[in-house]
Amino acid sequence: MEEWWYRSASGARIALRRRQHSASCRELAVRCPRLRLRSLSAATSAAWLAAYGLFVLTENSMVLSAAIIITLVGLIIYLHFVKIDQESLLVIGSLGIQVTSSYASGKESTTFIEMSQVKDVVINEAIHMQKVIYYLCILLQDPGDPQGVSEVVPLFQSSKPRLDCLIEVYKSCQEILEQRKMAPQSSGIK
Repeated sequence: MEEWWYRSASGARIALRRRQHSASCRELAVRCPRLRLRSLSAATSAAWLAAYGLFVLTENSMVLSAAIIITLVGLIIYLHFVKIDQESLLVIGSLGIQVTSSYASGKESTTFIEMSQVKDVVINEAIHMQKVIYYLCILLQDPGDPQGVSEVVPLFQSSKPRLDCLIEVYKSCQEILEQRKMAPQSSGIK
């Protein structure tokens, strides 16, 4: 397993892990920065200090109870539905592409795309807040039109790696896609 360090679009350090299981099977995982205890403590303290200030003004203990409950519920929702620790891409030339997002709470979300549906993997660009950002996406083949694209599936939406990291993932995906394109031709030659 190889690991390289890159930066995300926001400047945070991210790690790209590449594991080659076989010639036609690779796993690429982008690990996002962990939740920082300092920022979590600062946000919680600010919310509880504001609640304590309201408690002093109103002398109502329900304000403190509500602040504690809202903070804890908000933290659980953030860890379970928002904060992604790792995004991975498992490319198997004969089967398809599996996209997995691992959340901070331990929950995982997985999507599988059959290789027969994959037209190509490309690096696309978008303008966001007066900045050009790049993202990797899978183009799905339109069943009615072999030259058309039915859907674009963006990858690594949480970690948002910069172009240098995306190029490494793109090259790995293209190597496997090229092997898949060459396989029917080589079997017809025999």
